[in-house]
Amino acid sequence: MKATEVLADGFGRIREVVHETLDGLAAEQLNARLDPESNSIAWLVWHLTRIQDDHVAGVAGQEQVWRSAGWADRFALPLPVEDHGYGHTAKQAGTVRVDSAGLLLGYYDAVHEQSLRYVRGLAAGDLERIVDERWDPPVTLGVRLVSVLADDLQHAGQAAYVRGLLERR
Repeated sequence: MKATEVLADGFGRIREVVHETLDGLAAEQLNARLDPESNSIAWLVWHLTRIQDDHVAGVAGQEQVWRSAGWADRFALPLPVEDHGYGHTAKQAGTVRVDSAGLLLGYYDAVHEQSLRYVRGLAAGDLERIVDERWDPPVTLGVRLVSVLADDLQHAGQAAYVRGLLERR
């Protein structure tokens, strides 16, 4: 199995968790917070999607789906268009609210497809390209993509966990 196939498989696993987590949820469940400091399922899925969109588009030299396909307008969040949730306070996280799982899934699936097209088009040697020299050692494309996978899987798992807790209430 090639490294790029492993990455594509990882992105596919995130998609499975996101779809399973959002399946059948109403807006009330998506936006529910277990306490005033907790992140909702809506925020967790929006954030993991925004990070993937931002980071993959950045290394691919592409425009983010958030802007190019009009998702920022559809979500109409009271946040700057470039916001992706990193460093959000509890108050800011609470502003990420959605009317349906379909909105989250539509955006997530569009980002997923753009990410897969990019990853599948890579050669193994591409993964050694330096994409961020602000770190020591500098970050390679492979490391950046693994970082996105790790962050997204963590947040997808958190969203699934919150769903489980909400279903027990």
